[in-house]
Amino acid sequence: MNKKSARVFSIANQKGGVGKTTTAVNLATALSALRKKVLLVDLDAQGNATVSLGLSRQGKAQNAYTVLTGQDGIKNSVQETKIPYLSVLPSCRELLGLDIELASVERPQFFLKDALQAPELDYDYVFIDCPPAVGMLTINALTASDAVVVPIQCEYLALEGVADLIKTIERVKKNFNTTLDLHGILLTMFDGRSKLSYSVAEDVKRFFGEKVYDSFIPRNVRIPEAPSHGKPVLLYDYKCTGAQAYIRLAAEFLKREKGLLKNG
Repeated sequence: MNKKSARVFSIANQKGGVGKTTTAVNLATALSALRKKVLLVDLDAQGNATVSLGLSRQGKAQNAYTVLTGQDGIKNSVQETKIPYLSVLPSCRELLGLDIELASVERPQFFLKDALQAPELDYDYVFIDCPPAVGMLTINALTASDAVVVPIQCEYLALEGVADLIKTIERVKKNFNTTLDLHGILLTMFDGRSKLSYSVAEDVKRFFGEKVYDSFIPRNVRIPEAPSHGKPVLLYDYKCTGAQAYIRLAAEFLKREKGLLKNG
């Protein structure tokens, strides 16, 4: 019997500071708590996803860079975390120059896709934390993915850059990955006391319709505190509003997945 392939998702937005890494880390954690086997791929050279899971971005010789450059296999490069069922392919600073290195090789868009198809990998879900830019790393992530989750901050100019990301998704779909889909839009840093948050939410829902998740992530001081302790917010303060929001998102994510697979 053939092993079931993991579902692969890019967490992407060209704009920084929108909760992209926080979403990748905490959605992955919430699903692993449900005993789903999850791999988090940290493609951001800042390594925030790696650090948020209590690991060092320079703690292992094998990492996302060595995998994408073919120096090591992905199985040897993945690290286990302290969270059961959750593993990470760590980031490193060398990723900063990878766009230039990949530009001169054949099929540079497919390096991550090829790596994730290694038969020895056994995961239910793979989440890719993309850098806040559309370069070769993000193109690799989109080429390797089944779908994309786009966090959008509930602040002024929230949709700025998202239109360009959608165009990039369409280009990747046309040229490298015909089955790529937009899984959902996630509203982050929602402030229930602010009229602006409600206004932005209305604009996003008007633009993206049913693609917007019903779940949203509120502003909550526990969320930015958690990474400094090397923990996802779900472990740092399970009862806080931020953690509970990601639990609701995980449930909605799985429900949407079930519906997509049923209709597919």
